[in-house]
Parts: sequence; structure tokens; C-alpha cells
Amino acid sequence: MRKRRRDPKDTPQPRLGGTGDGVKRRPAPLVTKGSTRSKSTRASQAPEIKRRSATSRHPVVFLLNFVLFFLVISIAGAIAVLAFGRQAYVAQGPLNAPVQLNIPRGASVQSIAAGLEAQNIISNQYVFMAAAYTSGATRRMQAGEYVIPAGASIAEVIDKIVSGDVVQHQITIAEGLSSAQVVRRLNENPVLSGSIGDIPPEGSLLPETYAVTRGMERERVLQMMRDARERVVAEAWNQRDPDLPLSSPAELVTLASIVEKETGAAEERALVAGVFVNRLNRRMRLQSDPTILYGIYGGEAWERPRTIYRSDLERPNSYNTYQIPALPPGPITNPGSEALMATANPAETTALYFVADGTGGHAFAETYEEHQRNVARWREIERARDANSPSTTE
Repeated sequence: MRKRRRDPKDTPQPRLGGTGDGVKRRPAPLVTKGSTRSKSTRASQAPEIKRRSATSRHPVVFLLNFVLFFLVISIAGAIAVLAFGRQAYVAQGPLNAPVQLNIPRGASVQSIAAGLEAQNIISNQYVFMAAAYTSGATRRMQAGEYVIPAGASIAEVIDKIVSGDVVQHQITIAEGLSSAQVVRRLNENPVLSGSIGDIPPEGSLLPETYAVTRGMERERVLQMMRDARERVVAEAWNQRDPDLPLSSPAELVTLASIVEKETGAAEERALVAGVFVNRLNRRMRLQSDPTILYGIYGGEAWERPRTIYRSDLERPNSYNTYQIPALPPGPITNPGSEALMATANPAETTALYFVADGTGGHAFAETYEEHQRNVARWREIERARDANSPSTTE
């Protein structure tokens, strides 16, 4: 039997929601105008790129961002520098042993810092300068010579220079020096600075040991000696024997200068002064050999000690106490405080004469005859000494 051709219209249509194979299927979603896209559709599309706003591209904003970045970096760097500086400021220094440091007058902080580093006292001159400026130490640093201990930190070095705890040097001016001799010794002292103009008057300086610092002006040391002399003379004059035949502190200094040159023995000063006071009370000439030499040579007399001859005694000069009736016109040297006190309070004695006894002291006598015997013994000692001294020939 011939098969009939199936008309497409006769093909059974699947039911809505069916599969045609008897299996139910979920109908495909319909996309209509205005409907929301599915998630799969949105995921398949490229992400949208956001453009930078015009404000962020503005030059002012760019500059502010750069400044902010720079400030952050600067603050971080400053903190690091401060931490380093603080550590270097208090850290132990490189010195292995104490040294003496000399800070000259007028030295700048830069030169001081450079010198400290050059001498290996500190390890970083810039930390020293920064600390000195920030602490205000630059205005309080004092010139002078300092002892810096081993291992001193920058903080300790600054404190030392600010404190003014300088090294003290001792200058001893011996009793009995003339003012010219005193000036010469001060000029030769390497610790002092400056120059001395005029030589001070004789007797205006007090021989003593003085504490000075390196670089101290020589004129300042002279002023210290003047001030000390005024103080001691005033004290001696106020404590003088009321029967002293002297009318002023100036006369006290003049007589004390003669006592100073007549004896170097401390225990004899008051006794020698007593002899001269006795002679003044009797209006006798003092007859002091040192006054003759000073009258001849002035302030250089004690640089050239020599034997006094009869011709010297007869040679007139204003200081020759073998000829003038009383005190010379002024001091012949700078007496020390002991000679001044001894002259202000002389020993009670009846002696009117004295002469060297060959032992470093003197033989005292009440009468001229006794004195002549003492002089004869002294002459014998001198002759024996000259005979035993070796002679030199060229």
C-alpha cells in the first residue's frame, strides 16, 4: 500500500513548556524591551573604565601632593637625623687619655669644633656645632685652657668649656725683685699674653704666688699685684706699732724694701727693722749698703750684685743712706708681705748695728766697738773664702 506523504501541518506541535519528547522543559526567558539583562549578559560585557576627574589633574593639586610628600619625607629624615645626633651627642668620645685643650680668645664655634675634631677629642664637629647653637652654649663658651678627660662625650666637652673650669698656672714673684725684674719675668712667661708698657713704680707690686690662666694679659697680672700690695700695705699700716717713727704707708714701704734687701732670713726681718727704727729714733743715718747699689744702678742693681767699695760710700746719690740723714726718696725694691708686717711691728732691741756673720745671718751689736769686731770677723771670712775659691785664667 503506498504511504501517504506526511503533511508538515500534520506534524504534532509541542506543547508550551514541553520538549516534544514528552519531557517538560522550562520555557526560555523572554527578553523584552525595557527588561533587566541577565547576570550572564552583564558578565560577558567589558568593565567600564572610569576617567580621572579634571580636578585631580589640576597643577595646584599636583603641587600640593608633591609638597605633602616632601614634608613627610623631610619629617622622617629630620627624625632620623635627630636620633643620630642625640646618640652622637651623648656617646663616649674617641679620646684614649686626658688632653689639654686651649680655646683662644675670640675663637668662633666653627674653629673650636674643627679643632676638637682635628685633635680627636670629638668624632663629629657638626653635631658639636648643632648642639652648641641649639642649647645657646655659643654665647657662654669661655676662652682658656681645659683638661678634657678620656672618653668625654660632646655634651661633656661643651659643659666643660661653658663652665670656665680652666687650668690654673702658678706664677711666683720672689720678694726683693725690682719692678724692672718683675716685668721681665712676666714678659718671659709663655702662659701670658699681651705686652707691658711702662715699668711700674718701685714698691708698687706685691711679690707673691699668683694663679693665672693661659692667655691672661700681662697687664692684668700687674694689676693683680698692685691690688694685693694695696691690701697688704693697708693691713700692715693699720696694725703698726703706735710708736713707729714713720708718717705714712709710703714710708713704711720704703723702709720695708730696705729690710727686704738686707736679710733673706725670715726670723731676722723684725730684728733688722728694729735696728733701723732705733737709728731713725736717734736721727742716725741708716747706712744700708743696698741703697748705694740702687742709687747707682736703679732697677738693674739686683741683676749685678757686687762688693761695695769705699769710693761708692763717698759717691753722692739720692739713695746713699751713708750720706742722706733719713729714708731714701722711695723704695729700692718690692717688699713682700712678711717684710711689711715685720717693719710695721719691729722687734724690741737695743742693737744699732749688724753685719753678715758668714752663715747667712747677721751679727748684731749695741755699740760701735762691738760692731767693728763683728766686721773684722766678717772680713776674715771673706778673705778665706776668696783664697779658697778657684781662679780662672784665659
